[in-house]
Amino acid sequence: MNIDSFDTMVSFKEKAILLFEFQKENNSVYGAFCKALGINQIREVSEIPLLPIQAFKEKELRTTNNEHPTSELYFESSGTSGMQRSRHYLADPEMYKQSILNGINEFYELDEFIMLAYTPGYNDNPYSSLVWMLNVLIEHDKSGLSRFLEVGKPLDLNLLEKINSIGKRVMLFGAAFGLLDLVEMGSSKLPSDSIIMETGGMKTHRREVSKEDLHERLANGFGLSKESIHSEYGMTELLSQAYSTGTQWLNAVPWMKVTVRNPKNPMEEMPSGEEGLIGVIDLANIYSCSFILTGDKGVQNEKGEFKVLGRWNPQNLRGCNFLIDQD
Repeated sequence: MNIDSFDTMVSFKEKAILLFEFQKENNSVYGAFCKALGINQIREVSEIPLLPIQAFKEKELRTTNNEHPTSELYFESSGTSGMQRSRHYLADPEMYKQSILNGINEFYELDEFIMLAYTPGYNDNPYSSLVWMLNVLIEHDKSGLSRFLEVGKPLDLNLLEKINSIGKRVMLFGAAFGLLDLVEMGSSKLPSDSIIMETGGMKTHRREVSKEDLHERLANGFGLSKESIHSEYGMTELLSQAYSTGTQWLNAVPWMKVTVRNPKNPMEEMPSGEEGLIGVIDLANIYSCSFILTGDKGVQNEKGEFKVLGRWNPQNLRGCNFLIDQD
């Protein structure tokens, strides 16, 4: 596929329409989905149908032709034993690496930071896209101080002193439940210029916490301002991420478009301020599917920023088998 997802000289619309044509013709699942909807040609990005994310659990979503890269790598969502998991096949690992580094550099000066990751639960999943992402960020740092923190142990004060001595800042990645556990271990105060990057995972073994409550507890626990608590929005099925930088509102990277859709008619976008299903176009998903209707409830403001309000009731999601299994 002759398209550079990160090329700023080509408009998002042009890249999205090219990618729609490519995936419609070379992804059997997405092609059948478009055919069942009676959609063959589009002129606007808003006309592109979004495939329900459930398809990543039910089908192999591969966009293939004779020229595409090949790789046996795939990511798999976490879950309990025996449950059906999403699987995202990654034909071109370099594409994901480029999306990770380009994406975080849209919001942060990456070389200012030492990356620390506290990811209990994710470490047990050898196919975790989050762990793969964090490894890319850790390997990018040439100081040797970026790392995964040992599970069940409090922050290493000697490590924090070393980071401070070389003039770097701390960026601590982790899901909600892990970060709260880290706070409760004590000795968790961080330098005032640090950033906490929570990656979701709002359900803890205690109870589900709101985003606002979580950020307040993390700020107090790590001795930081609430503006130092940031969020990353990503998932197994996406190769790009969105970030919030000190507010509750997330911003997507330039090669990713987020909309909020009417659950009863996902082709329709909801007005600003009204809740609906989050839809994502991720131009980095060249060799899987770029056009996804997630299972997340969200709301968008007039600037295009969005909030994630939790999971939508799965019973309200239209499955895709009734469409893609038809001849």
